[in-house]
Amino acid sequence: MQRPLIAVLITSAFLTLNAQAADLIQVYQQALANDATYASARSSLAAGQERITQGRSVLLPVIAASGSSTRNSGDATSAEFLTGNMIKNDVRNHANTYTVSLSQPLFNWAAWETYQQSKLSQATAEATFSQAQQDLILRVAQAYFDVLTAQDNLTSTQAQKVATTEQLASAKRNFEVGTQTITDTHEAQAAYDLVVAQEFAAINDLENRRTALQVVIGQTPATLAPLRTGVTIAPPSPATAEPWITSAESQNYSVVAAGLNVEIAKREIKRNRAGHLPTANLVASSSHNSVTGGGSTVNNNAIGVSWNIPIFNGFAITSKVRETIALEDKARNDLEATRRAAAQNARQAFLGMNSGLAQVKALEAAEVSSKSSLESNKLGYQVGVRINIDVLNAQKLLYSTQKDLSKARYDTIMNGLRLKSAAGSLKEEDLAPINALLQH
Repeated sequence: MQRPLIAVLITSAFLTLNAQAADLIQVYQQALANDATYASARSSLAAGQERITQGRSVLLPVIAASGSSTRNSGDATSAEFLTGNMIKNDVRNHANTYTVSLSQPLFNWAAWETYQQSKLSQATAEATFSQAQQDLILRVAQAYFDVLTAQDNLTSTQAQKVATTEQLASAKRNFEVGTQTITDTHEAQAAYDLVVAQEFAAINDLENRRTALQVVIGQTPATLAPLRTGVTIAPPSPATAEPWITSAESQNYSVVAAGLNVEIAKREIKRNRAGHLPTANLVASSSHNSVTGGGSTVNNNAIGVSWNIPIFNGFAITSKVRETIALEDKARNDLEATRRAAAQNARQAFLGMNSGLAQVKALEAAEVSSKSSLESNKLGYQVGVRINIDVLNAQKLLYSTQKDLSKARYDTIMNGLRLKSAAGSLKEEDLAPINALLQH
């Protein structure tokens, strides 16, 4: 029952090996077209861009037309003055009425503040969308390198399996000729069984990572282009943390949006205080009323100014002002929390990138040492001064070092992207130098 399952897992993991490898830019373009989260943000931006038009409308004139057309039929009974006889008359007429009216605000401070808020709301929508664009870049890059990490783990595990298989065969041969004990064979067998189990786990992890990437790009991912061997990752520029932190505190898009929310809250206080102020409108109308059958026609044109002065409304406006003052204080605290979080993210990404560069350098040296150690142990095993477990441990150390080196490179690249995102400067163009590090 297990062999078919194993075959399915291995086949699905390497199903696209013959396909042309997709690089980071190509995967990002697929995400732009298919990612549902980004599409939602794009729709939110389109909705937000209508705010100014809606806010301006309260300052523009309102023109309306209304009318009616009515047919009346009935009878009227009246007494004749001289004879006292009752006379019935038929009443039939057709009434036509229409009115065209115009109202133009002359003074309405609440409407003016609503217009100012609409401009801030549209700017908030644009900042939120810019943050969504940066988030997409990070999500695509993270999913891409997660797949590469899983592929590296599987490749390393399979290489270790091949080496362990050779060691197991050698241990069995040496035991048969009496040059080694059964303990060496058991150790090699245990190492082989362990790496087989690790291979299954690596295959499953690779499928999970590919599925996560598929969620972002909306289609089954092709084989991904890996990093070239021995690539050099550029350090952050500027090379100190302070400029990045300063940029994060002012230019991070989440900080920008939070700052705009504070301004909106200020305008909301003014808008509610305007409930105590009078309003004035220019009003004009033209009406026509005609009744056929009765022979009357009335035309009327009017123009003037209407005004309203609020006197008492049950303390509703005062309460609303107190509420909006509290909400402004909340918006200020939210801004401060967002600013601190952005600064912390920039600091962590900067430190992570620098420590990652140092870790990559150390692991590159460790890889050279591990290769030398493995060769020495193999030679010692051949001449009888090293035992089988020494060779297995040296192989395991080398493959572990290579996996850690690849992971350190991916993490360093991601910290570089996170640093730019925290500073509010991450653009699609920043993927190009990373893409150049891939093996096309």
